Amino acid sequence: MGLIALAGAVFLSVTSEMIPTGLLPDMSASLGVSEAQIGLLVTVFAFTVVITSTPLTALTKRWPRHGMIVGILIVLAVSNLLTAVAPDYTFVVISRILGGVAHGMFWSIVGAYAGHLVPKEQIGRAVSITLGGGTLAFVLGVPLGTFAGHLFGWRLSFAFLAVLMLVGAALVWKFLPAVERDEDTRPRRVRGTARPKDATILAVVMVCLVAAVTMIGHYSFYTFVVPFLTDAMGVPSGNVGGLLFFYGIAGAGGLVIAGSVFGPRPQLGLILALVVTGISVVALAVFAAIPVLAIGAFVLWGLSFGALPPLLQTRLLHTSSPAFRDTASALYTTSFNIGIGGGALLGAVIFDAGGLMTLPYLYIGLLAVALVLVVVIGRVTRARQLA
Repeated sequence: MGLIALAGAVFLSVTSEMIPTGLLPDMSASLGVSEAQIGLLVTVFAFTVVITSTPLTALTKRWPRHGMIVGILIVLAVSNLLTAVAPDYTFVVISRILGGVAHGMFWSIVGAYAGHLVPKEQIGRAVSITLGGGTLAFVLGVPLGTFAGHLFGWRLSFAFLAVLMLVGAALVWKFLPAVERDEDTRPRRVRGTARPKDATILAVVMVCLVAAVTMIGHYSFYTFVVPFLTDAMGVPSGNVGGLLFFYGIAGAGGLVIAGSVFGPRPQLGLILALVVTGISVVALAVFAAIPVLAIGAFVLWGLSFGALPPLLQTRLLHTSSPAFRDTASALYTTSFNIGIGGGALLGAVIFDAGGLMTLPYLYIGLLAVALVLVVVIGRVTRARQLA
């Protein structure tokens, strides 16, 4: 029940982060700004996470994590409510900054929380269950939010999400068990003595770098996937929500594969997921004008990418020592959101310049860089184990 409660909180947080991507045309028309500016809301949200998550994690390291997750969901509810009633674009930006602060704190906590609830050999499955909430956000959260926004207006989508945040806070309070802070169980350091350097730092930093590069590529393209679907593929706007739903369903399949097949072998899983993601995006770009092939590639993209976040998180927790796990999760959160924000920003610049069809090829190039880094991580880890 604790893992399911965490998954529910992840569902709400990811839906809150990504819902502007499905409402680009509606928010653009209502607020009188370009679609690229609405896409930049994802950048604002993510860069707020980058700037605030690590220092706030350090400041609150002795606070009870359980209570913090409840409080964070309440702050996210306020952020979405403010977005729903925003009179102009500037007010929306401010409300998203507030949400970004809460979101960064959330992921700094949640990343390690699942690892504290289960023994190491079960971390892969625990992470897959927890991150299943994020996949469900793509399966249901963003598509339903997009559908409701088209029918009843984008403001109602944000308002309803705010209500769900409050419900989620109550469920987390009731069902998520508290865990001990690492600071409580770690022996106190004698004053004047240096804390020994953790041997896993280099490998952790490299996993974080893989996450950043992968997400830059993904969100440079995915942030503007709705214009790609409607313009390059010729999908009617009324069918976009359905395609995003199938993309999310495929992502759920990738999540299951990541947890059940590659949980104990995240290195192999990462290599395969990166390769298949690259192949599917190449096919999507090349065959965009052929509906059957393009839709098949789109669903395959959802399947392969759905496996990447749980595999990256599992690789991080396997790589990091238990004592360094909370700090590693904070670094991972920062790098992940550098990728999201940087990708959305880069995509906005290219999209505004009329380079919509350039975005998938940029994505492919960055996936190749990530693949090389994953191979290097495997060698570094093996060398440390042999030392």
